[in-house]
Amino acid sequence: MSTSTAGDHDRPPAYDRPPAYDRPPAYDWLTPSPAERIGWDVDVLYGPWPRHHRDVSLAEVRRSLERSPVGGALALSTRGPLFDDRAGNEETLRDLAGCPELRPVGTVDVRDALTAEDRLDELAAAGVRFLRLFTVEQAADPGFPGYRRVVDLALARGMVLLHDGDPRRYGPPLTGRGADVVFLDLHAYLLADFLLMAREEPGFRVTTRMLSGPDSVERVVHSVGARHLVFGSRAPFMDISPPALRLRYADISDDERHAVATGNIEELLG
Repeated sequence: MSTSTAGDHDRPPAYDRPPAYDRPPAYDWLTPSPAERIGWDVDVLYGPWPRHHRDVSLAEVRRSLERSPVGGALALSTRGPLFDDRAGNEETLRDLAGCPELRPVGTVDVRDALTAEDRLDELAAAGVRFLRLFTVEQAADPGFPGYRRVVDLALARGMVLLHDGDPRRYGPPLTGRGADVVFLDLHAYLLADFLLMAREEPGFRVTTRMLSGPDSVERVVHSVGARHLVFGSRAPFMDISPPALRLRYADISDDERHAVATGNIEELLG
């Protein structure tokens, strides 16, 4: 005598499948790939941030990076841009001294350019190569005397600028100066203006963070070359996965992908 019930016959085929953890991933992008590996993320912060309601510790950031395809990062404490540039730089250098996968980034308060020379000398003495400018949080216009002073001092010391804000506003004052600049906030909608500047400026670069268009990565690489693009995510306040996956599936060569993910920043690191 059969013990089956009507419900048994009504079960969908998926009912008898193995549990999800015993099955291979249903989508290729769920399986990590060598094409997704990132040597350097140029946009990593730790500490509090105004638009996020939590204070992210350095230990939490390191754990997050360990679970990601990112091998190394340029990082700094948010204490520098939000509260005190000198104390923030000292905190970054002290904290990252025991973190071989992280390279320290310095900052200065562009609202107090009279102290900028001392801050930059301190950073240079510590071997810091990258200077991050927070013009949005510090309300610094590219025409302000303090902004111009900070940029002059940084470029005279051969520092690489990690620059927030709209490149259409901050890019033109930096042209013709041989500057190495990584623009952190370029949106895909504004890409054409950046590409026009990059044609004339070999040191202008942009991060992957906001290049969310279906062909944004390809437009940069095919228009001005892979050397003008680097990986940046703004971890841990934004997810690393979207820009990593866009780079993985971009229609560019393996050599170009490696340059964006790793090689371009290693060149700047020297």
